[in-house]
Amino acid sequence: MHTPASMVMGIVFAPLGLVLVFTAAITPQWREGQASLGMAVSGSLLRSGVKGQGTGVRSGSVESLLLLRSDGLWESCLQVEHSELKQCWPVAGPYQRDPRVRLAQGLILTSLFLCGTGIVLACIGVRCWTDIPLRGVAATGGLLVMIGGLLSLTALGVYTHNLARLGLADPSQGINNPRFPQLTLRAAGSLYFGWLGSCLQVLGGGALLLSFKRPRYPTCPSCPHLPVCPAYPSCPEITNKPDTDVYEVSC
Repeated sequence: MHTPASMVMGIVFAPLGLVLVFTAAITPQWREGQASLGMAVSGSLLRSGVKGQGTGVRSGSVESLLLLRSDGLWESCLQVEHSELKQCWPVAGPYQRDPRVRLAQGLILTSLFLCGTGIVLACIGVRCWTDIPLRGVAATGGLLVMIGGLLSLTALGVYTHNLARLGLADPSQGINNPRFPQLTLRAAGSLYFGWLGSCLQVLGGGALLLSFKRPRYPTCPSCPHLPVCPAYPSCPEITNKPDTDVYEVSC
């Protein structure tokens, strides 16, 4: 018996979505921003880092320095543009304590757990090495995968909707930090990985859910009111065909 196309689609899309969501979760690229700093503000930083990169900018000059700030769910990074000077640290402060960030963290972790469990159940249910798949087990795995995808979509939606306000004590004010003046925030690459992975999880889970629907077997011409399987012994019109595959199944 060939593996149904819906099972094949689900068993391919679900792991791919899990990998993309996991990649988005561990990378500090959920949001990013740029801040221009004067040389007088960061002269020591330039002497220790940027000057060593050969940029030719002198400490104390009026030229500005562009810093790139990026935040993830568990890590934040700061990098000087056009240099290898970069530093990352675990999220802390108001951003870490923001309930929307904590909600996104919890939803993503729950999504990863449910999707991983669902993939294991789907692999057991599909049983490509046998003739008869366990449709109920595969469909249950698909349900878990779909729920995981919906949870990750919820986390991404909450984070994206409040992206510029996360970590602010007063949402009506912008970023007011003398170290990072005029910091503008926007969505970063990890969010797009997460959106794509979550959609693949929902599609894969939905495809596996179709496993609940059992295929219809042909009816016996002699007894059209009785649904039978191709191996039903009382139907000679079917079992006497030389090209009919016979399986030991229960209908």
